[in-house]
Amino acid sequence: MSTDRLLEFDDVVARYEPVFGLETHVELGTASKMFCGCATTFGAEPNSHTCPVCLALPGALPVANAAAIEATIRIGLALGCRIATWCRFARKNYFYPDIPKGFQTSQYDEPLCTAGHLDVEVDGETYRVEIERVHLEEDTGKNLHVGGATGRIHGADHSLVDFNRAGIPLVEIVTRPVPGVGAKAPEVARAYVAELREILLALGVSEVRMEQGNLRCDVNTSLAPTGSLEWGTRTETKNVNSLRSVERSVRYEMRRQAALLDDGVRILQETRHFHEDTGSTSAGRSKEEATDYRYFPEPDLVPMAPDADWVAQLQADLPELPAARRARLREEWGISDTEMAWLVNAGALGLVTDTVAAGADPADARKWWLGELSRRAKDDGVELADLAVTPAQVAELTALVAAGTVNDQLARQVLDGVLAGEGSPQQVVDSRGLAVMGESDELGAAVDAAIAGAPDVVEKVRGGKTAALGALVGAVMKETRGKADAATVRRMLEERVLGG
Repeated sequence: MSTDRLLEFDDVVARYEPVFGLETHVELGTASKMFCGCATTFGAEPNSHTCPVCLALPGALPVANAAAIEATIRIGLALGCRIATWCRFARKNYFYPDIPKGFQTSQYDEPLCTAGHLDVEVDGETYRVEIERVHLEEDTGKNLHVGGATGRIHGADHSLVDFNRAGIPLVEIVTRPVPGVGAKAPEVARAYVAELREILLALGVSEVRMEQGNLRCDVNTSLAPTGSLEWGTRTETKNVNSLRSVERSVRYEMRRQAALLDDGVRILQETRHFHEDTGSTSAGRSKEEATDYRYFPEPDLVPMAPDADWVAQLQADLPELPAARRARLREEWGISDTEMAWLVNAGALGLVTDTVAAGADPADARKWWLGELSRRAKDDGVELADLAVTPAQVAELTALVAAGTVNDQLARQVLDGVLAGEGSPQQVVDSRGLAVMGESDELGAAVDAAIAGAPDVVEKVRGGKTAALGALVGAVMKETRGKADAATVRRMLEERVLGG
């Protein structure tokens, strides 16, 4: 439980100006590691994907992964970056037990991509986030601290290390400081990471599953009194691994730092840990007295000089990027910016697009994914895409509704069956007997029973209060457990009550 004093958020933005920046690390989805041929499959037995190169055994030499270099250039191009005509790797020297070499092969003063930007939209307003650099490096291994209550090294009985992740290609995307966003800082930070994630998915360079560490962020936050000519001292919240947590970490640091500044306490430049359960941060290590990392040119790897024609071809081959795709779909579907924002925020845009591609009307696809299916995902505490129903099945369900085979009420029961693994929508309709009941002797009997059971309502209808007919329709629908066609029921009632 955090003991930090926190200022109310409205009071923070009334007196202080926030500045944030993000360092986003993306594990590339290559088949092999950055400098060796070891597999990159997630979840393998610890230390099973290792070799003399990624374990830094004497005499082992690295060879750069061409696919990783290409993926990094494509990311840079998608972000509007300049692609270097000559750059090289460097040795970033520091000791951690999860880096066997004692240094990380990275890029320092000569990154592969520089000077880009990404525009994001929050509440109908566009914010530009400047990209300082996109560079390529290798990931570290993973430490497991055993014992203790926090899972961190402090209080642990012992530590284990898994080198499977060591050497996986890692792209770091570093923004410039983002000032001038005021109260929107937490939301703009989240929107930036969300849009970046969509771009990476469109490029197909990473699975960007944040829960698996494919994408993680270091979030820098600072405050200064409104009108100040200087930015405040920043803190760096490390390894934030969800969109929600990016927003929460900025918001928490703003409130914490504002309370300290109000009390006349100096902000320490330090790393901080984010706690998912409480949404709070806690101090890591101070960076005020730390010596900068020592970088040396990597002698075992030749410099990179991307060919201009090759880069131009990569630019020409870029897929349709998310912003352009959203603009096209807004026009094709005839929806507003707000409606598109709802789809994006719900994580439903790709699902709706696939449902439309499977034959559904766009309005019907949006209705089911944003309505009934979103409610079920929320109730189950899962992401919309994790529900056990496919876009093709939703498209089939909308077709059954459009054909009159089922109505909306029955369609919800059909969804129950599909989500329970009982088969396709049509199979569930057949096995559960959920087809709409048309005009038949069975339905006629239900109509006659409703009339006989409510003589007072019948008299009102015959007396001119035709709105009362709704009560009789409801009685029939209840009797048939929602399987009757409401329009057919109303017509049959009118014939019997008003035509008699």
